[in-house]
Amino acid sequence: MEKRTTVYLVRHAESPYVEGQERSRGLSGKGAEDALKVGSLLRNENIDIFVSSPYERAIQTIKDAAGEKEILLFEDLRERSIGIIPDRLFREAKFKVYQDFDFAFPEGESSLAAQQRAIQSFLGILRNYEGQKIAIGTHGDIMTLILNFFDKSYRYDFWKSTSMPDVNKLEFENSKLVTVVRLWEE
Repeated sequence: MEKRTTVYLVRHAESPYVEGQERSRGLSGKGAEDALKVGSLLRNENIDIFVSSPYERAIQTIKDAAGEKEILLFEDLRERSIGIIPDRLFREAKFKVYQDFDFAFPEGESSLAAQQRAIQSFLGILRNYEGQKIAIGTHGDIMTLILNFFDKSYRYDFWKSTSMPDVNKLEFENSKLVTVVRLWEE
């Protein structure tokens, strides 16, 4: 018997970059406003389970949608570290790690390594909450790498096209991805 599971991958809202505060930095004023819009959008979806990266900006983005429900934190859904690169080369660095999934900058994580750790948690979530609706607060790279695991066309161009926040609704039959629909409208 086929069980349909729905996953809402929610890329965090706008968050000001602060050196050394990768885990604790919250949302900007615009990000906080957008998180309320995410809440309004997701409340209409009757979500059963809320899961997030342990990073504050991801948690804050789905907090309004969760309301009184607990948000389960999964360390392996954290953002990947791109590593040591000059700020002016950020886009080029992102392109490089999507072109070569095995490549990592110094002190950074390759796309393959980040995908393998994130997908282990993701597949566990799919198994444990099969047949339910699950919202996952996450990050641009992790969202892209999870989608890439199921469909190799999700790469740099998809990552570049995402917004902060962004919401993609994934439908699974058993553990097979059958549809992806972008719900967020800028």
